[in-house]
Amino acid sequence: MIQSVNYGIVGLPNVGKSTIFSAITSAPVETANYPFCTISPNVGVVEVPDSRLDRIHTLIPAAKCIPAITEFVDIAGLVKGSSKGEGLGNQFLSTIRNVGILVHVVRCFADDDVIHVNSEVNPAADIEVLNTELALADLQSVEKRLVKNARQVKVADIAIRREAAVMRDLLKRAAAHLGDGGPVRSMRLTAEEAMRLNALSLITAKTQIYVCNVGEEGIAGNSKMVQSVMSIADEEDAKVVLLCGKLESDIAALDDEQEKALFLKESGMGESSLSRLIKTAYGSLDLRTFFTTGAAATRAWTFKNGATAPQCAGVVHGDFERGFIKAEVYHCEDLFELGTESAVKSAGKLRVEGKEYRVRDGDVVHFKFNI
Repeated sequence: MIQSVNYGIVGLPNVGKSTIFSAITSAPVETANYPFCTISPNVGVVEVPDSRLDRIHTLIPAAKCIPAITEFVDIAGLVKGSSKGEGLGNQFLSTIRNVGILVHVVRCFADDDVIHVNSEVNPAADIEVLNTELALADLQSVEKRLVKNARQVKVADIAIRREAAVMRDLLKRAAAHLGDGGPVRSMRLTAEEAMRLNALSLITAKTQIYVCNVGEEGIAGNSKMVQSVMSIADEEDAKVVLLCGKLESDIAALDDEQEKALFLKESGMGESSLSRLIKTAYGSLDLRTFFTTGAAATRAWTFKNGATAPQCAGVVHGDFERGFIKAEVYHCEDLFELGTESAVKSAGKLRVEGKEYRVRDGDVVHFKFNI
């Protein structure tokens, strides 16, 4: 129904990936002042922050309030030569292929007590190393596919030969682009070409978000290191999130939500940078949220932007999609304005929608079905 809702945290060793992962997931992971302290990929399920869910739950109380969730994977640091097996590279490239989005953490702080794998903190150079290694890993995949494709061009079946010829030209274009260090996502591909390449699970075809991990003094984001990342992201049309891993780790360690809110207010942050990261990652997969209400639970559900009402019904339960009859829908903003569902109905804001309706972000939906 929806594509993989997970995000791989990547970067060079000792840039703060595991610290950020631990703060996001509130899960303890191994961190140390030496490269490759993350051996096995750590996986954490994370709630997607959404103030709308809390407001709906306040107005329509239920036994439970269940947020949408997503998954973050902390992947060991890659180094120059990872695509050829240096460091722990090959062991984790397969893990990277299975995530939905790359969250590329870049070190933008100076600290003599934290070793840099290349002995110098240089965000632009770090980005080039990782992006190059991922491009080279993809180039290997494309070259292997070209060898296989060459055999298909010679088979007797005309349809297979024609498809192989089309694929050969596309693979050659991709190989040339990757050989120049360019990611597949920057190629000008038609929808049909993109689908053909999807079968290869190419890493550089994935959307990438840059995370500038700054020191506490760099929260404002005006350092030369941050600006260098911003410049690269602008060229790639990529999103950037600025955060201080150490500070976010301290915030995550606070057990009391009011204490967290007070800390954020006094620091002038207003919202945790990790919350912004989770929202940015969620939105970058073109995912949206609809809500359901009832005595048992008020719940947020994830769906792919553009999904129809039956498809969203299937997110809740497969039987709902198979037996879909109709959906009673209103937008959460109508509830916030009018205060109750009965008021929403009286105002004529509750609609009955059929199979062709495309659910909007923020819709509150009651599915009607028969099986």
